[in-house]
Amino acid sequence: MTQLLRLLGLGRRGGHLVIGVDAVRRMLQAEEVRCVVIAADASPRAIEKVVRLAEGKRVPLVAGPDAVTIGVQLGKPPVMAVGVRDRGLADGILQSAPARQRTED
Repeated sequence: MTQLLRLLGLGRRGGHLVIGVDAVRRMLQAEEVRCVVIAADASPRAIEKVVRLAEGKRVPLVAGPDAVTIGVQLGKPPVMAVGVRDRGLADGILQSAPARQRTED
């Protein structure tokens, strides 16, 4: 998880991230996101909005730490979803963290 956070910080500094549920949704719809990191404690509404769209677009999902931890790393309040726009950064994130396992309701 430490490597994932480091990569997110690097992506933030490089301007390669989309931060927040609404922004991630917009970029998913525009097909400009290579992977999505979802906070472990993301709200059901955030999960519904982002996960379904990402799955529909076949964008990989990565399980992240809690929203507060992600927010601290990015210098923001709690963050439930982060989209990665850079392909190389997304590849590094996908290698550093297991894919998010979606539980069926």
